[in-house]
Amino acid sequence: MAVKIRLRRMGAKKAPFYRIVVADSRSPRDGRFIEEIGFYDPLKNPAVIKINEERALDWLQKGAQLSDTAKALFNKAGVIKKTAGDGQ
Repeated sequence: MAVKIRLRRMGAKKAPFYRIVVADSRSPRDGRFIEEIGFYDPLKNPAVIKINEERALDWLQKGAQLSDTAKALFNKAGVIKKTAGDGQ
């Protein structure tokens, strides 16, 4: 089973709010997921990014792949730096 860390869209029309979830890559964008590990609110100024770093790092060590958008958010939140630091 290929596992991805990606965004799940929530919120009303024209007012998006995203949850960062771990899901099977074959499931639909807003469908079933394994675990919720954070959220992203792009409408706030500045945008709010909250990630449970412990769970995210655990899933990355287990082999979960980041989507392009999730990778950008992880970089902005500083989680990617911690994974690079663990390998040394």
